[in-house]
Amino acid sequence: MLMDKIGYHFQNDALFQTAMTHSSYANEHRERRLHHNERLEFLGDSVLGFVTADYLFNKYPELPEGELTKLRAAVVCEQALYEIAKELGIDGEIKLGHGEETGGGRQRPSILADATEALLGAIYLDGGIEPARAFVLDFVPRKAEHARRGGMFKDYKTMLQEIVQKSKQETLEYRLAGEEGPDHDKTFTMQLLLNSNIFATGAGRSKKEAEQMAAKQALELMGEV
Repeated sequence: MLMDKIGYHFQNDALFQTAMTHSSYANEHRERRLHHNERLEFLGDSVLGFVTADYLFNKYPELPEGELTKLRAAVVCEQALYEIAKELGIDGEIKLGHGEETGGGRQRPSILADATEALLGAIYLDGGIEPARAFVLDFVPRKAEHARRGGMFKDYKTMLQEIVQKSKQETLEYRLAGEEGPDHDKTFTMQLLLNSNIFATGAGRSKKEAEQMAAKQALELMGEV
C-alpha cells in the first residue's frame, strides 16, 4: 500500500484521493464533482524546491550558488520524480480517464512526476512541514549523490540562464506556441524568446520538457553544447 511505503498515513483521506486523481479522470466523472491533483501539484512543487534547497545548502557548504542550482535541478527534474513514483507504486494508485489509461498514461513520466509532487503537497497540507520534509529526504540525498557521481541531468534552461544573465540587457522568456494530440498523448511546443525575438523552439511530452529542448537548441545555436 502506498501509504505504508511513504511511511505516512493521512488524517484526511480526501487529500490523498485528490493527489491520486488525474484531471482526465475528474473530467470523465464530473457528476461526482471530484477534485483533481493540479493544485496540489503546484503546492508540492514549491515544498519540494524549498526542502531540497535547504538540504543541499547544508549538505554541500563548499558548492557555489550556480552548482547548487544545477544539483537541485537534477534532483527534482521530471525523470527523477518519475523514478520515485515508480518505486512507490504511484503508477498503480493514480486514477486516470479512459483515454489516458488506454494511451499509456499510467507509465507517462510527466503524469507520474506531477502525481509525486501532488502527493507531497497533500502530505504538507495534512501533516505540516515535518512529514513533508521526511518524504522528500527519503530520496533527495541518494539522488543528489548519484548526480554528484556523474549522473547529473543536464539542465539546459539553467545553463542558458547563466549565460544570458551575464549581460543585463538580455531578456529570456518561454512561450507556449502550440499543443497537438489528444489529452492522453499531447505534444507541446515552446518558443524561446531572446530580447522578445523568437530564437529557438522545442517540443516535448510536457511543457517542462519542451522548454528544456528549446533551451538546448538555443545553446547549440550559440555553440555552447
